[in-house]
Amino acid sequence: MAVLRVKFTKTKRDKLAQVLWILNWISVVTGVILFSLGLFLKVEINKRGELMAERDIQYVPNMLIAVGLIACAINFLGGKICYDCVDTTKFLRWKLIMLPYIICTFFFTFCVLVGALMCYSMHGELEESLDLGLTEAMRFYKDTDTPGRCFLKRTVDLLQIHFQCCGNNGYKDWFQIQWISNRYLDMSQKEVLNRLRSNVEGKYLMDGVPFSCCNTNSPRPCIQQQITNNSAHFNYEHQTEELNLWMKGCRQALLEYYVHIMQSIGLAVLITWLFELSVLTGVRYLQTSLENVLRQGDPNSESDGWLLENSFMETARTNLNIIKSLGKNNQIDTSNNGDPNINVPSTSKAHYGPDNVPPKQITEDS
Repeated sequence: MAVLRVKFTKTKRDKLAQVLWILNWISVVTGVILFSLGLFLKVEINKRGELMAERDIQYVPNMLIAVGLIACAINFLGGKICYDCVDTTKFLRWKLIMLPYIICTFFFTFCVLVGALMCYSMHGELEESLDLGLTEAMRFYKDTDTPGRCFLKRTVDLLQIHFQCCGNNGYKDWFQIQWISNRYLDMSQKEVLNRLRSNVEGKYLMDGVPFSCCNTNSPRPCIQQQITNNSAHFNYEHQTEELNLWMKGCRQALLEYYVHIMQSIGLAVLITWLFELSVLTGVRYLQTSLENVLRQGDPNSESDGWLLENSFMETARTNLNIIKSLGKNNQIDTSNNGDPNINVPSTSKAHYGPDNVPPKQITEDS
């Protein structure tokens, strides 16, 4: 029994072909949108690539770019097919192509769905990449005179100002690293030498943060040195002065930013998948109804269209049997240890000599 059988008159078939022609051209536009979204995400990731560890997080934008280009090509061809299918005689040139086209388009729509799901599953890898990348960027913050790292101070400062964040997980991350270069430390001061000697690794650690961590909404001048020392500042309690510094970590701020982008892109891709699936369904109905018209021989007659000619179980069973038969045809008989000369029947009988006596025996008798 056919699945979702629908009866079509000639008028309905023509209208269906015209509507599908329009929808395929709209799908070409959606392909351009997918390509643009993938390109936008790739640019946004590369824009802050120096703050991310070397992780394979480019596969999502790359897949969206590829899917967008394929969508343009597939739907352009689909629009041409549907335009010609208005005329039953022109359908003959596409008759053998339509079924492979529908199968390929089905797998393509599956790839679109995978792309949408990947946008929602990228959270963990992105968070790990940001965590490692920000830790490295903060560690090299002081290396303003080192080639290849001199730009990191400016990058981190702009990041903390733009996203109103401080450190990796919070402002206290700066307490655990030396973010001031030795060239700006006065080694003649006893306090500086004591700090360097008190650390096992010889680092100058202090309870201070860069200026870019200062909260511009703070009612008092920013306190970025001796943050945990209440006695060093008048009318100050560092545990309650939440407005003095940005409290959010930059990893969380960047993660929220990218997750918002990817969720929006994922929703757009999911809507595109539903639209592509509806267009594919209409093309399948058009193909089956036109093939039934050709079987009847009357282009003006009514015809049935369906998604599957048989039920889901019968279709699955038939395809499984086809796969099994193909597997059996490709099997190699190894029972004879690979010797091709074993069990090969002789094409002619051997004749040894007079009275069917072997030549050796004839020689001995003579």
